[in-house]
Amino acid sequence: MYRFLLTPRWLALHVVVLLVIPAFVLLGQWQFGRFTERSTSSDQITRNLAATPVAVEELTSPGGTVSVQDKYRPVTVRGRYDADAQLLVRRRVQNKVVGFYVLTPLISPKGTGVLVNRGWVKAGATADALPEVPAPSSGEVTVTGRLRPTETEETSGIRDRAGLPTGQVLLINTEAIGGRLPYRLLGGYVELTEQSPAAAAAPDPVPAPDVGGGGGLNLAYGVQWWLFIGVAIGGWVLLIRREAADLRAAAATGGPESGEPDELPDGPGRPAPAEQTAPAERAGT
Repeated sequence: MYRFLLTPRWLALHVVVLLVIPAFVLLGQWQFGRFTERSTSSDQITRNLAATPVAVEELTSPGGTVSVQDKYRPVTVRGRYDADAQLLVRRRVQNKVVGFYVLTPLISPKGTGVLVNRGWVKAGATADALPEVPAPSSGEVTVTGRLRPTETEETSGIRDRAGLPTGQVLLINTEAIGGRLPYRLLGGYVELTEQSPAAAAAPDPVPAPDVGGGGGLNLAYGVQWWLFIGVAIGGWVLLIRREAADLRAAAATGGPESGEPDELPDGPGRPAPAEQTAPAERAGT
């Protein structure tokens, strides 16, 4: 009854199903892995944002780096802004508007500096027009902000290039920017959230990161891929059972698909051979 499973058409279907199932398994596992990764990162960032601020020197050092575990940790730093070394970071979007980050080094009493992202300003009327940038405070200030790792092309997805207007950069890359300064920079940079004393005018603050659902979509996609496995197997079995049922029905009605001979059996209902009826017909004539 199930010999039809070895026909070319059904063998092709078996191959497709046997390829689809492991593919769906791998896709589901990948989504679950992304869920775990994003959930872990989301939990870490949430804890860091809620942490008590510490001195920035506790988490980074001149020429050093910022650990992934310390990303978005609140830090404090005291010093004076180096307004002459201020930079504008191009192509930064905030509230769906393209503009610039205002990046100003802050020199501590120890003589080391740290890059401070003072906030965002809207781009000028044209691509060549400079935006209006509030000047940094002139006296000593204490800055509180979120610690961020240095940006690279790999981590930011932004492609760096030369030939930019003077005083503008595409990446907040501490190493590259520090090479132009007469003092050493701490690794990473600080995203300003508060300043004391407050500035008379300041760029728009950079909003806190959107922690999101912690990879909830990845979890849903993973479950979806594995549900597809059940659909594939269930559809496969259903097609086999339907084909077998059709063959049984054909066999029960004596149709061609039953495998029985097309000739009718000998009996009253079978026409007589031509050579048997010929004499009688001749006699009647």
